[in-house]
Amino acid sequence: MRIVCAAAAAALAAGGATAQMKIVALPSKSPLVTFRVVFLTGAASDPADKPGTAALTAALLAQGGTRQMSYQEILDAFFPMAVSVGHHTDKEMTAFSATTHVDNLEKFYAIFRAMLLEPGWRDDDFKRLRDDAVNFLRVNLRDANEEELAKEVLYNEIYTGHPYGHHNVGTVSGLNKLTIEDLKRFYGANYTQSNLILGIAGGYPPDFVERMKKDFAALPAGKPRGGKQPPVRPLRGIRVTMIEKETRSVAISLGFPIAVRRGHPDFPALLVAQSYFGPHRMSGGRLYNRMRELRGLNYGDYAYIEYFPRGMFRLEPEPNLARRSQIFQIWIRPVEPPNAHFALRLALYELDRLIRHGLTPSDFERTRTFLSKYVNLLLKTQDAQLGYAIDSLYYGIPDYLTYIKSALPKLTVEEVNRAIRKHLRTTDLHIVIVAKNCEQLRKRLITGEPSPIEYNAPKPQDLLEEDKVVERWPIPLKPEAVRVLPVERVFE
Repeated sequence: MRIVCAAAAAALAAGGATAQMKIVALPSKSPLVTFRVVFLTGAASDPADKPGTAALTAALLAQGGTRQMSYQEILDAFFPMAVSVGHHTDKEMTAFSATTHVDNLEKFYAIFRAMLLEPGWRDDDFKRLRDDAVNFLRVNLRDANEEELAKEVLYNEIYTGHPYGHHNVGTVSGLNKLTIEDLKRFYGANYTQSNLILGIAGGYPPDFVERMKKDFAALPAGKPRGGKQPPVRPLRGIRVTMIEKETRSVAISLGFPIAVRRGHPDFPALLVAQSYFGPHRMSGGRLYNRMRELRGLNYGDYAYIEYFPRGMFRLEPEPNLARRSQIFQIWIRPVEPPNAHFALRLALYELDRLIRHGLTPSDFERTRTFLSKYVNLLLKTQDAQLGYAIDSLYYGIPDYLTYIKSALPKLTVEEVNRAIRKHLRTTDLHIVIVAKNCEQLRKRLITGEPSPIEYNAPKPQDLLEEDKVVERWPIPLKPEAVRVLPVERVFE
């Protein structure tokens, strides 16, 4: 059973003018109670000169003390309850999540409520978390993770000049400018009832939702979430950003903006196309088959029509990353340097084939059947069900399971192929490459010289014939369209 404030849902979908908080409640007989408290604010609301404000504010709430308790005291209190508070900040959503046993509900909620409503704003917490954010950008992401680095730089490049145009955690220079007063101002302006979605699921008492509403009414009413965003800068031609880094392999991501998100008439059709072409961490996609299975190029190759961070750590997407603007993206997991040029060409060759030929009727039926079952796995936990319900409220659609399962039987292969031709392309896109000796690869990309693949074992003749086409596949690039950026400058 799902309970949503209907008037609030309609206003949210329309960007309406109510200052009321929104409620998503999923009561059940489970002995567990799950919370998802989501504020409709995030990195897109960062001050232009201080990127990272939203993320550091959220971190200080979730990993700092309250007025009455230090963060260590909170951890000590949570330990016997086997509970913790998770948080993440995206462009337009900041989410706080936790699951507790109903026997511990009162003890946990008293602390959880204070963390969000009565933050302690301690200087030692602020410095510790700011250092953590800087280290995440410089060490965890930039120095230790070429794959996520390429994906996040791709978003930065595509959204240059747009509120989405910086990493959610911010930049090193932006973080170093921040003060606790900056975070207090952001909290006061954005953590409001009009930006709030209270989510709860499980076996909570009947009157608990009303208690939560009363408690969170202590927040200022505020103004409804923002008006129009500036347009995304249109891409003209193919552009390449190369990140020079001391690494043994080459990571590649490429993509472009699309006008499709959940609720768009073509979303179910593009979801079928993506599930056929490059489903995340699955061996059934065409990209995976042609690049890994047949040619052994790398560990895997996938495609996305929605933002999917931390993909190397997750099998399913995380909820509460809802956005007004999305991109189509191909993730080419690291390849050996001699085959990097070929791998990029092969991905574009396969994308071109998808656009030109689409899905066959048998491809369509097989993928639609798979997707109708796979969507159930996305909602296998109480936490996921609650997260997806909140996202559906944001997009103004029915619950996700109903939304997808009602659309799939009505789809035709012609509609899927029409959506592919309408929204996908092999021109006007951005490519990000993380590699060593970038200048060598840059010259090969610009000259367009053949890039034959190197195999360690014999291959079928038909595959070798296709390779001859792929190794000369045109990627039209002007010298000024390919730039090399030292890794030390990324996210600074």
